[in-house]
Amino acid sequence: MKLVLAVIQDADAPALMRGLSAQHFEATKLASTGGFLREGNTTLMIGVDDTRLDDLKRLIGQTCRSRTRVVPASGLAGEHEGANTQEPVEVPVGGAVVFVLGVQEFVKV
Repeated sequence: MKLVLAVIQDADAPALMRGLSAQHFEATKLASTGGFLREGNTTLMIGVDDTRLDDLKRLIGQTCRSRTRVVPASGLAGEHEGANTQEPVEVPVGGAVVFVLGVQEFVKV
């Protein structure tokens, strides 16, 4: 048994939740905030049997795609200290960060 913590962009959450439900994965959804652009994220806690872990990771990868977004250089929260430009910067957003943790015991009460 594994515990998967998937940190995804809020925009991807509805589609992923539908996909998880369709494939009979149970998830707990938590609101979170990202550090880079300081925008809302969704963190999902998903308990999964070892035999279904690859299916879960595949679903997350198919649903939560990376994309780019143009943001003002001033909105990068110190990423470009000392930069003189105020030109917008294209940055990658989206995708997913997935942590897979071993679980000693899982009890559903």
